[in-house]
Amino acid sequence: METKRVALVHDWMTGMRGGEKILEIFCEMFPAATLFTLVHKKGALSPSIERMHIETSFIQNLPRATTHYQKYLPLFPAAIEQLNVKDFELVISTSHAVAKGVIPHAGAQHLCYINTPMRYVWDMYEQYVNPQKLHGIGGTITRAAAPHIATYLRMWDASSCNRVDRFVANSRNVQRRVWRHYRRESDVIYPPVETASFPFSPEHDGYDLLLGAMVPYKRFDLAIEAYNALGHKLIVMGSGPEEKSLRRLAGSNITFLPPQSQSQLMQLYARSRFLVFPGEEDFGIVPLEAQSCGKPVVAFGRGGALETVVDSETGVYFDEQSVECLCEAVKLAEATDWDAAAIRAHSLKFDSAIFKAKIGDYIALHAGEKPE
Repeated sequence: METKRVALVHDWMTGMRGGEKILEIFCEMFPAATLFTLVHKKGALSPSIERMHIETSFIQNLPRATTHYQKYLPLFPAAIEQLNVKDFELVISTSHAVAKGVIPHAGAQHLCYINTPMRYVWDMYEQYVNPQKLHGIGGTITRAAAPHIATYLRMWDASSCNRVDRFVANSRNVQRRVWRHYRRESDVIYPPVETASFPFSPEHDGYDLLLGAMVPYKRFDLAIEAYNALGHKLIVMGSGPEEKSLRRLAGSNITFLPPQSQSQLMQLYARSRFLVFPGEEDFGIVPLEAQSCGKPVVAFGRGGALETVVDSETGVYFDEQSVECLCEAVKLAEATDWDAAAIRAHSLKFDSAIFKAKIGDYIALHAGEKPE
């Protein structure tokens, strides 16, 4: 069978997060593909991604694009549509914003691995808006302008879904959202997590762990307020626009760390008591990384956590995003005799090797292209 010309499309490439781990596998599957993205911060991605032939949009040439790309979000639909994928027979987009809106030629197959419909303008719109500014939609915009921009982006997002032949959702949670916003069916293949490579460690050093991007919907503020009340030791790892306000909020029992190397991150997981996961995520790779070390998770019982954390077996849910509910869940986690080996065994069901096999078979079945 003749090999098709393959294009990979990704929203933006400014660091290695969960979406980029998925992209990395597609790059390994299709090393001869051309990779299209709005913005590329050179050197910020893994070698598997950086060695690809990469083409960027006009956003790349705008001031401070690699560090302040969010403020250009109203331009993203036009930028993604101007990426020229007309010569490619198979287009694979990995999308949480606009990548799925690329325009293939009429005879091409377009498969979209969707991490979420654009959360800025759908389910989490209010969490990105405060009385003075709108985070993530055009940078700092007056509240009066925000609804008009959001309405335009919703209309574009819903209409551009018709450029996709097949959606693969990263969870049943996102599958429901794809149907609600796009009225499109999707299949579910859980994203890759390097669970087998994390060290199993039933011991701990007496601290709990909170990590990720410091953005509104992740609710780091809730966890910090709860640990201020509890007085327990909490390590917070990450960075983001809310970092300064979170540091001001935190008591002396809370330690902040910048993003760490992979080996340092593994050790943070391995020596923790448990992970605190206070936000509602589309899927959530972090809880599975913690569980792969044998660590239970205290998670808000909504969204992707319902598919990755087993209540009373690998973690504890709290049902309301309040300080009181989170404190009670932490106390319950402390009082529970956890089976660390069983927690790790659960996480291995999500290992990246399983993703590679499933997504490879899916592409071969629906696009007639067998990945390398």
